[in-house]
Formats: sequence, structure tokens, C-alpha cells
Amino acid sequence: MSSGQNSGGLMSSAGLVRYFDAEDRNAIRLDPKSIVAFGLLFGVGILVLNSVAF
Repeated sequence: MSSGQNSGGLMSSAGLVRYFDAEDRNAIRLDPKSIVAFGLLFGVGILVLNSVAF
């Protein structure tokens, strides 16, 4: 491969990085702590339901 050819590595992914870094005003914004808390509560709820079922 000659040095004049573009291999398509980082240059092809640069547009995706800019796309995902962009902030959208209409996007739903959630605090990461609330996501973790919801996951923990959901897991505890599943454990409780499993223990009640038997």
C-alpha cells in the first residue's frame, strides 16, 4: 500500500465521533445515578418476585 492512499481508518470514523458527541436539545437527559438506581431497584424487584413465586 503506498503512502498516498487513504486506508480509511480514523478518517472514516471521525464523522461518527462528531455525530455522537453532539448534544441535541430535544434528547432525553437522565442522570447516570438515576439509571444505576433504577437498575438496582429492578434487580431487587426481580429477586423479590422470584422468592415470592416459590
